[in-house]
Amino acid sequence: MNRPQIHFLSIILLFLCELLFAQQEKLSDFYLIQRQYENLPENDAAALPLVGKLIQKAKSENDHTQLFLGYKDARYYSADPQIKLKYADSAIYVAKAIRNDSLLSSAYMSKGVVYYFYLKKYKLALNEYLKAFEKNKSNKDPYYRNKLNYHIGVVKSYIGYYKEALNNFEEGRAFFEGEIKKYQHPNLMYGNQRGYLNTIHQMIVCYRKLDDNKKADSLIAVGLAGSSKNADYKQEHSYFLKEEGIREFRNKHYGNAVKMLNNSLAALIQVNDFAWLTVSYSYLGRAKWEQGNIGEAIRDFEKIDSIFVKHNFVLPEVRHIYVDLINYYADNKDSAKSLYYTRQLLKVDKILEEDFVYLSSKIHHEYDADKLLQEKDKLQRISWIRGTVYVILLFIFSFGAFYLLLRLRSRKTVIGRNSVLGINLAGGTLNMEEEGAFRMRTYRKTDIGNSIVEDVLRKLSEFEANHEYLNEHIKLKSMAKSFGVNHNYLSEIIHAHRGANFHLYLCELRISYITKKLDTDKEYHKYTSDTLSKMCGISSRTNFSKVFQQINGMSFTQYLHKVKSELGTAPISVNE
Repeated sequence: MNRPQIHFLSIILLFLCELLFAQQEKLSDFYLIQRQYENLPENDAAALPLVGKLIQKAKSENDHTQLFLGYKDARYYSADPQIKLKYADSAIYVAKAIRNDSLLSSAYMSKGVVYYFYLKKYKLALNEYLKAFEKNKSNKDPYYRNKLNYHIGVVKSYIGYYKEALNNFEEGRAFFEGEIKKYQHPNLMYGNQRGYLNTIHQMIVCYRKLDDNKKADSLIAVGLAGSSKNADYKQEHSYFLKEEGIREFRNKHYGNAVKMLNNSLAALIQVNDFAWLTVSYSYLGRAKWEQGNIGEAIRDFEKIDSIFVKHNFVLPEVRHIYVDLINYYADNKDSAKSLYYTRQLLKVDKILEEDFVYLSSKIHHEYDADKLLQEKDKLQRISWIRGTVYVILLFIFSFGAFYLLLRLRSRKTVIGRNSVLGINLAGGTLNMEEEGAFRMRTYRKTDIGNSIVEDVLRKLSEFEANHEYLNEHIKLKSMAKSFGVNHNYLSEIIHAHRGANFHLYLCELRISYITKKLDTDKEYHKYTSDTLSKMCGISSRTNFSKVFQQINGMSFTQYLHKVKSELGTAPISVNE
């Protein structure tokens, strides 16, 4: 190599080194800023001036990735939920601008977490989670995938799909449990440990709702042991104290229940987790009630209503306190307060019903179905790859067998044109077992507590045996009230155990009743369809005729003539 060439290469190397060191200096500047606040706790406004400095630097250098991270940090350290939403929107805007689906998915989920944890707006949270899920299809990060899966599970649990939620949580628990056993950077370890503890807490809630107390109690012990020794996890520790208090209440150890539940309050109040705070107040009040401290119990119940008034949110499991408050003030002749809590209960039921209908539809149609399709595509790809490998192996085996056959027999005959490599395969078939068979799941809304379901089914049997369905004024809400159950639960149980919605359920009972009478009692052959419709509780003759034909497969007139001919009854004109 001559001198000019060496000189030219030296210049190129110096230029590349300068670019490299300049880039490292730029990255280190961002890191030096971030290092000053990265260990501050969430919602600590002391970090915001430094975060603002990082954002301005990213803007001036047109560094979209650092700008995105700056907005995420600003959301994390801002205490006001509305400010958090603004920074979440800014992160979404940047991710869209650079067309990075992984960052966009992360931004959507962050916004969903604000709606879920700080505002308890489950509908809005789910909308963001579903957007994140849609953009996450190409993301291979298992931590992020399991975090998103966890939040979807929380929504399922909220609307009572406890078994389905457990599927989400079991997957997350297995992942986080494996991660915390590894040697990792402290920040990663902190995130994985929190993910593990929060997942266990949600599993406890699901098992408790499914009356599987053995599994719930076992996980409570795991959670308390894993959260008690480190102050960084005091929020998670408060969840397990809450569940331990509920366990003590279930075992009628009311003194211990009050102690545990009181100990859970401070951390929940500090992080403003008003949802689980209401559950603690609920069981705290119930324990005090059992101890005879009725006045204190009522005050705890009224704290729940104060939270509901402020946030317009309530968990289904604390609904019962409104019934207790209504009865308490009615017994004490305070009609004004009894009326107030009656109105509050109606508001609570309306919110719970609206949330259930919206969230259940969204989850099953936009999340579960899409997830199943992804799994189907994955299985089909695996099946195609396996099939291709099998064909290649078969070809290699066939060629090898043919070659050995030629060597052994040393034939010199000419191979016919209608054979493949001298072997007639015309009658051969490749019999492969089908791979990746895909079957759609059938969802059932039967995750209500077993005791409630059994009680409702018993009352339904009595309702049917006593022919109460013949009352044309029976409605879902009035029937639910007489059963002592939420009308949404009643509809759900009828759908699951009678295979029909409430309206169809009544129609089938009524038409079945009239059909049986026509089959067995000639007196009923004298009545018109108008009379029979009123007798069985169907308001109009037109509806009666329509439903009768749908259920029996023929019109009322045709069926009546058929029965008369079988029983030998004289023909009678029928006004249909």
